[in-house]
Amino acid sequence: MARTSRGRSTASRVFLVLLVTALVVGVLVAVFLVVEAQRSIRAEAERVTAATAASFAASPLVVAGLSSTDDQQATDVLEPYAMQVIDDAGLDFITIMTTDGIRITHPDLTQIGEHYLGTIPATPRTLTEEFTGTLGPSVRTIVPVTASDGRLIGWVSAGVTTESITDTLIRRLPLTLGITIGLVALGAAGAVIARRVTRRITGDLPPGQLRDAVSSYESIRTLGDALRAQTHEHGNRMHAAVALLELDRRDEAIEILTETSRQSQSLVDQVTARRHGDPAVGALLLGKASQAKERGIDWRVHIEPETPRTPLSPVDAVSVLGNLIDNAMDAAAESDDRWVQVSLRPGDQDSIVLDISDSGPGIAPELRERIFDQGYSTKPAGAEGRGVGLALVHSVVTGAGGTVTVTGEPTTFRVVLPAAGSRRSQP
Repeated sequence: MARTSRGRSTASRVFLVLLVTALVVGVLVAVFLVVEAQRSIRAEAERVTAATAASFAASPLVVAGLSSTDDQQATDVLEPYAMQVIDDAGLDFITIMTTDGIRITHPDLTQIGEHYLGTIPATPRTLTEEFTGTLGPSVRTIVPVTASDGRLIGWVSAGVTTESITDTLIRRLPLTLGITIGLVALGAAGAVIARRVTRRITGDLPPGQLRDAVSSYESIRTLGDALRAQTHEHGNRMHAAVALLELDRRDEAIEILTETSRQSQSLVDQVTARRHGDPAVGALLLGKASQAKERGIDWRVHIEPETPRTPLSPVDAVSVLGNLIDNAMDAAAESDDRWVQVSLRPGDQDSIVLDISDSGPGIAPELRERIFDQGYSTKPAGAEGRGVGLALVHSVVTGAGGTVTVTGEPTTFRVVLPAAGSRRSQP
């Protein structure tokens, strides 16, 4: 079916698809890296605050300070110590408090003597949480401080504000951005290479015209095989008839020629009986009959005269029919009772039904959907390019508004197409 619309070439579409894919993958990787970095930074903050608070709670200086009854004296001793550790550990605050939560130390000196903002466990235990205090939202860990006799004498809380966590995340963004740009650049380079390779194969043809080119090739191939078989068969019969005439065995020569004419005429009568026959399809069926005989396959054809015209062009019709018949004959050749049956008849709701059955071993149910995938074949690849035919059949049939299915016992490929001119065949 000739197409006049141009549109983007197949190579350009391949390039755009791969480029968009690279961008999407790059964005997804960037999002993943940011989320993973945020999780990692938060986990690191929890680990550092817990370790620092635990170390502080076990410090003899802190234990001695909280054991004192003079809070001001404890502040004078512990505040410088806490500020030094804050700078060394990269924390935002270390708060030492009494058992009832009164601050002994704090980065903001005005907050000393005030009540701690955060959760103080009812029983002495370590607790990590996110809480909004005087410095804003923070990840903090509170640890109990106990005397040598196990008595609770105070608490230590170490924390990092979420603002600091965000700042750390921002510092890591250049690395994430670099990785993302690298991935997108690699994807773009791959898209450029794919476009060049595709263009070498397909030129500047858009997908529709490329499919038509493949369909035309398949049509020529299968029609050529059919006509070659027919020519070969007729040549053999003519050689046999000439030899019999030279031996003066005229009756036998006439019988051979009459049988040849009778077999061909039977199929010709069915093809020409259709009101909307297709000469290319008729020639294909005649050639395939000879090809079947050459391979020892019983060839059965039934065409109902009232079958309407298909919406397919002669090229697409020959491609669809030829590929299905070729597959059927390949399958039938693997059985003892070799036969292939082709049926063309009107269907319901102004449609056309093409059934092609064979006596082959059949197709496993789990493979009946995959056989229409591009490149998939149940047969080993060869010079004929297996794995293209059924995918092309599916593309042509669905493109014309039809369906193609396969069933078993016997294996039957059924193509249902809307009649030419019907509503279903309109784009």
